[in-house]
Amino acid sequence: MRLPRSLQVRLALSVGLVLTALWLLSATITALTLRAEMDEVFDSALRETAERLLPLAVTDIVGRETEGLTQRLAPIREHDEFFTYLVRDAEGRILLQSHAADPEVFPPWDGPGFRQTATHRLYGDAALQGTIRITVAEPLAHRLSVAREIQMGLGLPLLIVLPVALVAIVLAVRLSFESLRRFRTRLDARGARDLSEVPAEDLPTEIAPLAGTLNSLLARLRAAFEAERSFAANAAHELRTPLAGAIAQAQRLRSETADPAAEARAAEIEATLKRLTRLSEGLMQLARAEGGRLRADRSADLRAVASLVVEDCALARAPGRIALSQPDAPVMSDIDPDAFAILCRNLVENALRHGAETAPVEVTLTAEGELVVANDGHVLPREALDRLTSRFERGDARGDGSGLGLAIVAAIADRIGRSLTLVSPRPGRASGVQASVRLPTDSLDSDGTRDGGVAGTR
Repeated sequence: MRLPRSLQVRLALSVGLVLTALWLLSATITALTLRAEMDEVFDSALRETAERLLPLAVTDIVGRETEGLTQRLAPIREHDEFFTYLVRDAEGRILLQSHAADPEVFPPWDGPGFRQTATHRLYGDAALQGTIRITVAEPLAHRLSVAREIQMGLGLPLLIVLPVALVAIVLAVRLSFESLRRFRTRLDARGARDLSEVPAEDLPTEIAPLAGTLNSLLARLRAAFEAERSFAANAAHELRTPLAGAIAQAQRLRSETADPAAEARAAEIEATLKRLTRLSEGLMQLARAEGGRLRADRSADLRAVASLVVEDCALARAPGRIALSQPDAPVMSDIDPDAFAILCRNLVENALRHGAETAPVEVTLTAEGELVVANDGHVLPREALDRLTSRFERGDARGDGSGLGLAIVAAIADRIGRSLTLVSPRPGRASGVQASVRLPTDSLDSDGTRDGGVAGTR
């Protein structure tokens, strides 16, 4: 038999079975004890009856005028006669008997004391030097009936008490597991990046060590992840100065050399160093997205940040290619302005880099706090869109991106309790990709997304 997987069910079943077994054992022992005591009581009553009847029978028999006459006592009223008796002389002749006595039940006289046949329990006694003998008989069926009634009286309550006890056990076990269910709920409510300690003060002493071990594991994981993010951020930060110096040296080499081959190699070195610089910047942004504080204490207008990011991207990469649309009213949100700038910049740069070069990139910030970035270009299948939020995954392998842009956006969206939505083709178009993120705002702070996407990553 396979035990249930639920510990709660196991405890309820085991306690219920033990309770049933103990009840049956105690009822059996009680019944056997009562049967022994009952036999003593019935034997005492059998003897008392014989000793009380014998003097009366002797008086009646001695006072008779005719000897050897059998007399049967008539009942005063109908009743169950559990005790019957015979009074006999030394020759075995019946001198007196109760109205329900059956002589066939009484064995020949073999002396005073208790006797037992297959059907009756008997007690005999004698008087006048053994010339008058009395034997009282009780049916064994009477004792068996009384014993059965006692057993039923002990067993029948089990049919009522046991279900009530089982329900009480289940409720008690369920109540005892309430703290464990609360602990599980708190653990389930954690996000994928929330490795903080789970409160476990109300857990039973048997479960508390497991919770302590789990919290210790979470602490070690948190320390490991923080060390990884810190290393990535510090390494990227420390690389900025030597990379800038190397780029300057490559640019100087290009300006000072007259050899076309050397100038080409210097230009290639400069391009490689710039890609490495962008990669270091992406690693720093990813570390910030995964480990930094992304919600501020005060709300700020997102329109100013979006305008600044779009203007900077337009000046650096594509003058006149970005069309920004914003509401007239402020869009207030408690998302950290730097985090929003990183999110917006990565979406816009991805759209510029991987979209059609002659088509504009449309950036829309709605009054509800939804940021939508759309570009024209090739249609991407759903499988490709799902891969774009992975680290170092690029939509176009020939591009100069690092493959971190959408990973950074997805990390920021996840940390603020939102999600990045990618759709291709653009809604209402036959081509292109659209990305959208619903940001938390003072007027609307609930999850909400619209279809959107972006082609490729940085």
